[in-house]
Amino acid sequence: MSKQYSKPLLVYDNDCDFCRYWIAQWQHITQDRIEYAPYQQVATEFPDIPLSSFQSSVQLILTDGQVHSGAEAVFRILNNSVLLWCYTKLKIFSILSEVSYRFIANNRSLFSALTRWLWGTHTERVTYSYSRWIFLRGLGCIYLIAFLSLWVQIQGLLGSNGILPVERYLNNIQLQLGLKSYHLFPTLFWFNSSDLFLHILCGVGVVLSLILIVGYIPTSCLTILWLLYLSLVTIGQVFLSFQWDVLLLETGFLAIFISCLRVRDKIEITSSYHKLYIWLLRWLLFRLMFASGYVKLVSDEVWRNLTALNFHYETQPLPTLLGWYIHQLPEWFQKVSTVLMFGVELVIPFLIFAPRRLRTIGSFILIGLQLLIILTGNYCFFNLLTILLCLILIDDITWKKVIPKRLIHSVPLLGQPLRTTSRICLLSLAIILVSLSSLRFTGQLFPETKIRELMWKTPLQWIAPFHLVNTYGLFADMTETRPEIVIEGSNDRITWKPYEFRWKPGDLTESPKWVAPHQPRLDWQMWFAALRGNVRNTPWFLNFMETLLRGNKHVVNLLKENPFPNTPPRYLRANLYKYEFTDIKTRKTEGKWWKRNIIGTYCPVISLREN
Repeated sequence: MSKQYSKPLLVYDNDCDFCRYWIAQWQHITQDRIEYAPYQQVATEFPDIPLSSFQSSVQLILTDGQVHSGAEAVFRILNNSVLLWCYTKLKIFSILSEVSYRFIANNRSLFSALTRWLWGTHTERVTYSYSRWIFLRGLGCIYLIAFLSLWVQIQGLLGSNGILPVERYLNNIQLQLGLKSYHLFPTLFWFNSSDLFLHILCGVGVVLSLILIVGYIPTSCLTILWLLYLSLVTIGQVFLSFQWDVLLLETGFLAIFISCLRVRDKIEITSSYHKLYIWLLRWLLFRLMFASGYVKLVSDEVWRNLTALNFHYETQPLPTLLGWYIHQLPEWFQKVSTVLMFGVELVIPFLIFAPRRLRTIGSFILIGLQLLIILTGNYCFFNLLTILLCLILIDDITWKKVIPKRLIHSVPLLGQPLRTTSRICLLSLAIILVSLSSLRFTGQLFPETKIRELMWKTPLQWIAPFHLVNTYGLFADMTETRPEIVIEGSNDRITWKPYEFRWKPGDLTESPKWVAPHQPRLDWQMWFAALRGNVRNTPWFLNFMETLLRGNKHVVNLLKENPFPNTPPRYLRANLYKYEFTDIKTRKTEGKWWKRNIIGTYCPVISLREN
């Protein structure tokens, strides 16, 4: 007579490593709904079941005495109605399921090794309480960098007497678009576009970033920070048109939904909806990394023939000192580096969705690439933000191996669960974001297909101003030479004095510098302006020249020094030069990091009209 249990009982082989690994995960999934016991302990309680059955497959014994084994037992304990329906209704499915189960059962040593390789010794469902906690505070640091970096420049760039004044910009938009402008250009500056409000908004952003870092009112902080930065990106024009600005907006919006609706954020077991939005952050990281490699491969021959790094360190917007030295290395090194870069950007992103051990390895490789980019290029907070997204791949099991034990404590469960209405809303929003981002990502990969036509007929048009889903991919078109603009002023059109910038190349004896995570946005736009060849293709450049002729102190302060400290010059001109790195020999003998040759005139001599 078999013993009766108050709950269904799953009996397994305790001598099998593979069985023990997966029983641990099933116990985590089923909680207290199913009891588990090794047959070595309970087989004698069920004399009707042959010992060979216990040894060959798991046995699920229900409370009414029914016994199910193999694949059917697995589907029943997991309570998967879809798989169970297919098993009971589709004969071919049940046959294939049992054949697969039998194959795995007969090769348990192989699959045990494979499980250890893919999952390690932990196959239970993992949590991301430490990753979520670290991610939110790291995002607070990124927001802090972004607001501080912009704050020290904003009046010269966008102020009332700056290069591209906000008030003038918004007035022109409203004249052209009317009421549509409030949706197409969402920004708080519709209420106030004064210089004071520019500073207030940046200051509030800094304060809220600090509050987020220490962990107070995270949901409110994240929501307001996203709104503030969206307001700045909307009115920033060319100065806030970079991929990392929209990446911060997309990341910041998703982060709102992994925060907790409470005064103080703590390390807690992640809920199901937290995990859903953590998955969306992974999907964002995948799109970012894979698209970065894909656009290079399909758009420019120099990437395909592996010669891009021969000149990348020299021609990138703001080179670094280490980049100068790496540029001196032989071509074979640059080609190997290119191959490795493609491997990381095109292959490793798929590990984002792999089992936990491969996912962790993938995150470390992606972080390694970002660290190398930080050392060899100045891309403000872009690489730090990418590293932060990589950290979300690391589960609590791994963190506990890295974090000092004195800092590890028990992780409590979350508080009151969400109401059904809230869960439905969060799930619906996640489905919308996945659908739209997938559509846009597919349109980026296959731009000539009809998916692109479909893409612009979707709600993407409506949400585009909010930058909730974006496309990514730096250096799709590689620049093989480095043109640089040199601005000079004069009072007599005979003696000309150059305006030196803080960070971009100018003086040939000035070494390349590290400036990241700060982004000198004027220096960056000067790089783009030079690529356009002349002033006619760069509308904002004449505004910049006019502010220099008027001696606007906020604009002049963006430069390294003012060659006309007392009164602004009467005349300005801009010439275009081709800049190149020198070699190590020239550097030692002449002390020069750069050499240059004149290309031609970028902007002819201009002056203010005399009244």
